[in-house]
Amino acid sequence: MRMIAAMVLGGAALAACAVTDMPEPDEGRALFTENCAMCHGPAGRGDGELAAGLDPAPPDLTTIAARNEGAFPRAHVLSVIDGYTRMDPAEDMPEFGLLLRGPTVPVDVGDGQFTPVPRPLAALMVYLESIQR
Repeated sequence: MRMIAAMVLGGAALAACAVTDMPEPDEGRALFTENCAMCHGPAGRGDGELAAGLDPAPPDLTTIAARNEGAFPRAHVLSVIDGYTRMDPAEDMPEFGLLLRGPTVPVDVGDGQFTPVPRPLAALMVYLESIQR
């Protein structure tokens, strides 16, 4: 009986130790390279190998904050990446449902409240925030 209790408590302790810290930009860079660079370019400037054939052209992702009075709009960026804001079927940017899977991390999306966000989606947001000029 003590062995079972120890195993249950040990499992609970491991669950409590799950990674909940924010990802670093390098984690998001790998996701960006795999999912976004073909359109947005390797540096996020809208000059990817597929960009020429897209209308509208992919935006320069290094100027998101500049286009928003110097503030990086985390909630908006997350909603664009995950497809929540796309209701127009003519929209060229695909949805990235796979980025919505996996463990979550608490993210302050700009309102001072922490929201659970899938780690891959948070990683991509952190990377985009890191490349602002």
